[in-house]
Amino acid sequence: MPTEILMPALSPTMEEGTLAKWHVKEGDTVSSGDIMAEIETDKATMEFEAVDEGVVGKILVAEGTEAVKVNEVIAVLLEDGESADDIGTASAPAAASAAPADTAPAAAPAAAAAPAPAAPVKDGNRVFASPLARRIAADKGIDLAAVTGSGPHGRIVKADVEAAQPGAKPAAAATDAPKAAPAAATMAAGPSTEMVMKQYADRPYEEVSLDGMRKTIAARLTEAKQSVPHFYLRRDIQLDALLKFRSQLNKQLEPRGVKLSVNDFIIKACALALQQEPEANAVWAGDRTLKFEKSDVAVAVAIEGGLFTPVLKDAEMKSLSALSAEMKDLAGRARDRKLAPHEYVGGSFAISNLGMFGIDNFDAIINPPHAAILAVGAGAKKPIVGADGELTVGTVMSTTLSVDHRVIDGALGANLLNAIKDNLENPMTMLA
Repeated sequence: MPTEILMPALSPTMEEGTLAKWHVKEGDTVSSGDIMAEIETDKATMEFEAVDEGVVGKILVAEGTEAVKVNEVIAVLLEDGESADDIGTASAPAAASAAPADTAPAAAPAAAAAPAPAAPVKDGNRVFASPLARRIAADKGIDLAAVTGSGPHGRIVKADVEAAQPGAKPAAAATDAPKAAPAAATMAAGPSTEMVMKQYADRPYEEVSLDGMRKTIAARLTEAKQSVPHFYLRRDIQLDALLKFRSQLNKQLEPRGVKLSVNDFIIKACALALQQEPEANAVWAGDRTLKFEKSDVAVAVAIEGGLFTPVLKDAEMKSLSALSAEMKDLAGRARDRKLAPHEYVGGSFAISNLGMFGIDNFDAIINPPHAAILAVGAGAKKPIVGADGELTVGTVMSTTLSVDHRVIDGALGANLLNAIKDNLENPMTMLA
């Protein structure tokens, strides 16, 4: 029976993607692991590998097609002995869903003739498996929820099912599982599109469609602001000692081509503070918190049309020069949209620095499941009271720590921000 190739979920937040380029054409033979296409997700353009083998019988989604839903059929593979005439049965469900309403009754019998086995559910989440693996599991009476997948992103493929032992019947259909609210519903809060357009009907404007990244940012941050109980802590940090120390280090590092930024010190200070206040090094996990041993710090990087938050793992263990080099590499590849999902997923704490844009201070929105994010403003010359009680001028940077009250209480949040402040105002201690 022909095997359907589905639009994959190539990132944790992906709901739809753009089929940027096909690397195969109809009639080509593919094996597991072969690159079939390039798919633009909400974050990056990534290569899509085949998980089954066969001949490309038909390509159903053309290059450049936008807003292709995850799990929509994009191509069909033929096995030995099958011909293009067999494709009709495999692609009938997709064709029926795309057909006009007046032809739906006629198409329904064809779609019902060979229904695909229902997608199983494991711990409330859908188990991803190739169509061929689902059919074999149904024939052998194997519960896919109990099978570990070896395909891309843990997808269950033919070999996994053939190696499994027959057991209980497949799990209940995915339609019985709780359904997550679509991102569009989250973004729809407030006046409808029609209402807004009507208000500005007499004014010239350009209508700009949202790409996948902007849709994801809108949905996730709206949800975060509505569902995460934020509170905010603010401290001014004196940078004079840090700036002097940084200048000395950069002179010594110049022969190696290393130039440390203030942001590199901020990353290190936050990573060490999470070790100094380990109860704050945690994330919210629905009905519990997860507390970490290592400091994995995410840093917001602005790109055209959105942002990435690449994660520097084990940041407390790395030298300032190592953090600087890694951050430059991650930021450069983020701007080119070349980051892999594992490079921007995770972490327990984030930093958003708008000081380079001249912003004095601001409040950042927590990116779940993180427990906190530090908003960093610009360093500016301000009058301060010196240690001897006399008025002097110093470089002061304003910071705001946004905190998830479910994970971090007020006193713990204050201790965390104080630890960050102490690290930055005494930079030499970060090298000890």
